Amino acid sequence: MSQSGSTIEIWILGATGRIGRAVAARLAGTDVSLVLVGRDPDRLAAAAVSIDDRIGTLVARSPEEAEAEITRHHPAVVINTIGPFARTAVPIARPCLPGGHYLDLANGIVAVPALLGLHEEAIAAGSTLITGAGFGVLATEALVAELCQGQPSPTTVRVDALPSVELKAGTLGQALAASIVEGLPAGGRRYEGGHLVRAKLGGDPQRITLPDGQVLGVGNVPTGELHAAWIASGAPSVTATSSEAPTGRPVRAILPLAGAPMSIPSLRRFATRRLAAVRIKPRPRPRQHSWGHAVISWPDGTTREGWLRAGDAMDYTAAVAAEIAARLAHSDAPPGAYTPAAAFGPLIAASVGAELILD
Repeated sequence: MSQSGSTIEIWILGATGRIGRAVAARLAGTDVSLVLVGRDPDRLAAAAVSIDDRIGTLVARSPEEAEAEITRHHPAVVINTIGPFARTAVPIARPCLPGGHYLDLANGIVAVPALLGLHEEAIAAGSTLITGAGFGVLATEALVAELCQGQPSPTTVRVDALPSVELKAGTLGQALAASIVEGLPAGGRRYEGGHLVRAKLGGDPQRITLPDGQVLGVGNVPTGELHAAWIASGAPSVTATSSEAPTGRPVRAILPLAGAPMSIPSLRRFATRRLAAVRIKPRPRPRQHSWGHAVISWPDGTTREGWLRAGDAMDYTAAVAAEIAARLAHSDAPPGAYTPAAAFGPLIAASVGAELILD
């Protein structure tokens, strides 16, 4: 399993899921050696054969087992697609040190800052850790970073995530359900005066007209995009909204519990089970494009706006994760812990197929 000679080994945790398989398919046939990591040996084998029969597999039936295997084999790059990232990110990232690299798909207000908190450790270890490697975080972070480049700190920033995703038939699943529950505190969040404060979940409502003329409603959600926009801009007032909250059926299924303290294990487990069992009907992508949106204002009254246009948000996430993994495999990033645009610049969003539309 370990890196040998000139072989660069990349492990994909949660490799039998939609994103894990898509990332593996994008990296197959390149100059890296892939290992698919998951709980079910039969599903792992089937995934490997369907992509490239030269791909290796490794069974790890829990995040703790995955951590132990990473410590034992020390792959060059670990891609973490298993939630809840608020619980899995830091414990899985630490065994990658020293020298190994890590990325995840987190987009929670708890998980993203937690991983970034390993910055000094990662620098000392010569490792790069990336969080938010997907449509969530990058689609709005790239806009904020580009619009603020070379400018003084703005006063206010609002970012809006407007994903469009084709749904496959089945249930929501334990991993995604756990990620949602872990990232759903008792209310929303926003930055005021440079401090993270509570806000009404689904608050800050807006009706946004997309560049293609469609109109979508958005509301406040406690996402990693909020934290990334705050870091990228330095603005004291930052708001993040999404077209997914809180009107979607999965969120409505547990919204009555949102006021309960999710720190209570029994309530958290109940909410996770209820959400994981929500059945998903197959549905084509509701819109041709997914959009990221940012509006930024400066003390002199200047306001700038930008859009990021991509295709299916999950397909875009797979493209982002594969691109970043390839760059990490060749040490194309500074040591430390970062969000994608902070490590690679805002144009990494365009390098995997998105278009940035700036005023």
